[in-house]
Amino acid sequence: MELMVSREQVAKKTVTRTWWKEAIAYQIYPRSFKDSNGDGIGDLRGIIEKLDYLEDLGIDVIWLCPMYKSPNDDNGYDISDYQDIMQEFGTMEDFDALLKAVHARGMKLLLDLVVNHTSDEHPWFVESKSSRHDPKRDWYIWRDGTDEAPPNNWASIFGGSAWEYDETTEQYYLHVFSKKQPDLNWENKDVRDAVYDMINWWLDKGIDGFRVDAISHIKKMPTETMLPSPDGKPYVTAFSMYSNIEGIHDYLQEMKEATFANYDIMTVGETNGIEPEEADLWMGPDNGAMNMAFHFDHVDIMRKSRLAPLDVVALKGIFDKWQQGLLETGWNALYIENHDMVRAVSLVGDENHYWRESATALGMMYFFMQGTPFIYQGQEIGMKNVPLPSIHDYDDVATKNEYFERIGHGMSEIDSMQQVWGTSRDNVRTPIQWDASPYAGFSTVTPWMPVHAEYETLNVDVQSKDAHSVLSFYKAMIRLRRAEETFTYGSYRDLLPEHLQVFAYERKFEEQAFYVIVNLTANPAETTLSGLDKATLVLTNEIDPETIETDTFMMRPFEARLYRL
Repeated sequence: MELMVSREQVAKKTVTRTWWKEAIAYQIYPRSFKDSNGDGIGDLRGIIEKLDYLEDLGIDVIWLCPMYKSPNDDNGYDISDYQDIMQEFGTMEDFDALLKAVHARGMKLLLDLVVNHTSDEHPWFVESKSSRHDPKRDWYIWRDGTDEAPPNNWASIFGGSAWEYDETTEQYYLHVFSKKQPDLNWENKDVRDAVYDMINWWLDKGIDGFRVDAISHIKKMPTETMLPSPDGKPYVTAFSMYSNIEGIHDYLQEMKEATFANYDIMTVGETNGIEPEEADLWMGPDNGAMNMAFHFDHVDIMRKSRLAPLDVVALKGIFDKWQQGLLETGWNALYIENHDMVRAVSLVGDENHYWRESATALGMMYFFMQGTPFIYQGQEIGMKNVPLPSIHDYDDVATKNEYFERIGHGMSEIDSMQQVWGTSRDNVRTPIQWDASPYAGFSTVTPWMPVHAEYETLNVDVQSKDAHSVLSFYKAMIRLRRAEETFTYGSYRDLLPEHLQVFAYERKFEEQAFYVIVNLTANPAETTLSGLDKATLVLTNEIDPETIETDTFMMRPFEARLYRL
């Protein structure tokens, strides 16, 4: 296929250099990272034990998923005390030791900031639900029902109604997520001030920023709004009622001015539903409430590949939209895995026939784009999904809710389990496979979630001794990205937007240019690009790469190449 784009887009020569643009970030899910005290649950001291590993990998920033005090209905995203540590993870003294150890290695630490909702066991909510007249009643969103039904037909993201009835006060409270996660009322200035005080408490402690969870949901439409239900379902998907609603930026700018703007930190928003045209207010260099944002457009394309071949053209189009759209008005947070997804190599790769090739190809695909790359724990060794026999083996509240909702609608148990195996968030929440010892070196006892059956061969220790492993490839990518500022500050150009198999793009900065070329399929791909015979092959996932001497050449299944022009 011929090169379809001939226009070059030259990067601006004047760039604003910041540490968070140049960083490599790593996401830790504490419960599954490393158990230090033999209770089967990862903890803060376990993270300290593995900081040398992260330093050797080349990590600059650690994003730590919630470690706050929590009843753990949604694995820590239901917080009952923002200024205390979950007992299973350790103590505040352990956290202080972790922060000190991270900084001693020249790394930075981000926390998860969860302020769309709290736990229903948080003292604020306990007070709020104690009486209709309690001073904190309006800290949450309470409404009367209609004819013994919820105030409206909005569905929760986790399934069922977004409203839960409280018998004591005979009203319903809103929960966009689990019923154990009541939404805070951001219309209330007292709520916002309490949140800002908490944020500043952590920043004064010395942390280096936040990943801001579910922040696009803090503003809601009027709760009298009923949604049409063409198929007669009692509860209707309601993102249009509580996602990126007009007026949200008033809150975000207020939060920024009261907190983030006063510190040299990194802030990353989880911004479901936004578009590049809105980037300036979310993450623009002057007006943005945060430094960068996670969008979900490419994830939607990836998830569709569970039931059909990956739409490579659509995927490239999405990345191009965000790469071009944020060139001067924002900053991308790059990722292919996180704690809410499944393993990329199982979803869009080929974990059976081309496991190493597809794990590394997917890594190269995203890692050299404009933005700050994030690696989710275990991604760097190509960890796979872990299908478990029964729904009772799963921990994730969303997985269980959706499973039983499907059963209630008449789906068979086996068909419902097929969906669980392909979509459950628990696929990425199993313990990291450190070595071939019992329980994969994660713990000395049975872990809270089973380890992958292949842990004896698929683990960090084995791969650290193999120059061609997925881990070695990630280390090479990190070294290359850190050495070449083109990958941070250069322009982006899609080279083959209509190719059905190959994702190829150019990164260019001043006089330096690179081509990233990746076959995203399990079939050979004929490709046409000129100039590669004179270019330098800098990195490839092929053990015995063929020399390219003509403009048209064949790429092997999941082959990945990076050239310096």
